[in-house]
Amino acid sequence: MAIAHDLIIRKLLEHSNLGATELAAIRALPQTERHLIANEDVVLQGDKPEESVIVLQGMVARYHTLRSGRRQYLAFHIPGDMPDSQAIFIDVMDHSVCALGDATVALVPHSALVKLFKDCPTFAFAIWRETLVDAAIFREAITNNSGRAVDTRLAHLLCEQYYRARASDLGKPGVSWLPLTQTQLGEALGVSLPSISRALRTLRKTGVVDLEGGYLHVHDWAGLCELGEFDPQYLHLSKVKRL
Repeated sequence: MAIAHDLIIRKLLEHSNLGATELAAIRALPQTERHLIANEDVVLQGDKPEESVIVLQGMVARYHTLRSGRRQYLAFHIPGDMPDSQAIFIDVMDHSVCALGDATVALVPHSALVKLFKDCPTFAFAIWRETLVDAAIFREAITNNSGRAVDTRLAHLLCEQYYRARASDLGKPGVSWLPLTQTQLGEALGVSLPSISRALRTLRKTGVVDLEGGYLHVHDWAGLCELGEFDPQYLHLSKVKRL
């Protein structure tokens, strides 16, 4: 399993130039590992965390809990992501972060990150860019959930997850791990379980994609992008060589 320093360096180099000084400083950051089981929270809404999370293995999600007890998933995160980097600058967490299936995360003290921001402004700018990419993904999710039909909405989410996984060299061309249940897909897209079931059946009938046993199988990438009205520009990632 890759260590946190290598993963975050790889992620930041997608959009920022980091020199030898910054790379050495990142590799010197203290960290502790924590293993999570399915649905276990690493951060809770209302917490005042003193550490930031880096995903090492598996997938985690940010979510809100509604009064009904239903969850609204806000974003899904894969190895290399920092799902709560905003917590460095806010006093109280306004959402929770949980594991989807077994996962491993690294916890890095905020004090060490803030010191590195002051010592290496280039690193601070890189983390800032990372939060801006997060914001772009949130904007796209708002558009997706409010402006597209359910079938298109689901196809777009599958495109995003597959593209991000391949950009991180996770899985292999045509297949990526996506441990989401139909209930979780519905809670991410703001639709009912029957609606998600119908949308999945519709996508399967097209022959371009299938989701089975926690794996996303993409048989026709161009066709899936067409169905999902997907343009990866908002992800601000280097072009993936093999999809």
